[in-house]
Order: sequence, then structure tokens, then C-alpha cells
Amino acid sequence: MKKIGLLSDTHGYWDKKYLHYFKDCDEIWHAGDFGSIEIADRLAAFHPLRGVYGNIDGQDIRKRFPQVNRFTTDGVEVLMKHIGGYPGNYDPSIRGSLMTCPPQLFISGHSHILKMDYDKTLDLLHINPGAAGISGFHKVRTLVRFTIDSGEFKDLEVVELIG
Repeated sequence: MKKIGLLSDTHGYWDKKYLHYFKDCDEIWHAGDFGSIEIADRLAAFHPLRGVYGNIDGQDIRKRFPQVNRFTTDGVEVLMKHIGGYPGNYDPSIRGSLMTCPPQLFISGHSHILKMDYDKTLDLLHINPGAAGISGFHKVRTLVRFTIDSGEFKDLEVVELIG
């Protein structure tokens, strides 16, 4: 069983609430647009960190994180890409991979819009955690926590970061 803390689009903004809400997590996943290597370093110093680079990330982030990250954890195949779209409107850059070999969980960021959908056609869960940073048009900063337990998703929780 693994408890996951998921965030995206920090855009270089650090909030100590990230650590508060992820304190009981086993891993932290960042769906791109870290904005600075310091964000990645601080998260990685707290818990193991997986991620992908986003469109605003520089070479320091791009050297450490891939554009597409596919991995298996606790019986779930995960595919993560910053610009990925959502069920019914996947980005062309990832559509082929999703259609050919769909994972059980597809994670994207970029839109700054919290969205969770189940794609019945591909039999996968899609999560976009919204934006945890302060740059962008979003009004509410969000992150997501959930548990993966022997191939099942449990305890999916949205956290609104106030202040």
C-alpha cells in the first residue's frame, strides 16, 4: 500500500503546506511546471519524488525528470505527462501511447484545472491535480492525496490550499 501526494504547476512557488498535507504520504508526484529546481529539491528531501517536466521548466528540471514517466507501483501502471489532456480530448502527443497501451492511471497537469475522470473506453482513471502555485488564472490552489492498495485506488482526497 502506498499513499501518494500529487501536485502540479507550482511555478516556482513554495508553500510549507505542501509538507503538512504530504506528511503521511509515502511518495510525492509532481505533474510538471515545477518552475525551479529548488521546489523539486525540497519535495525530494521530504519524500521520494517522481515527476515530469512541464513546458515552463528549464534544463535543470528537464535533466532530472522525463517528459513522459511510465512506471508501475503497488500493482498499478501509471503514465504521467504534463500536457496530456483528459478523457475524450487527450493531447495528440500522448494519445497514441494511451490508445495502444493504456495504463490504469493517467496523470496530467498544465490546465490549472482540477479534474478527475474515469475513462470507460480505456478503463483508466485520469487525475489532473490542478495548480498548487500562485501563477496563473486559477482561483483555488489544489493538490490531491490518494492511496494505491494492491492495484486499487482508495481514499481519493482533494485539498484546497487557502491563503
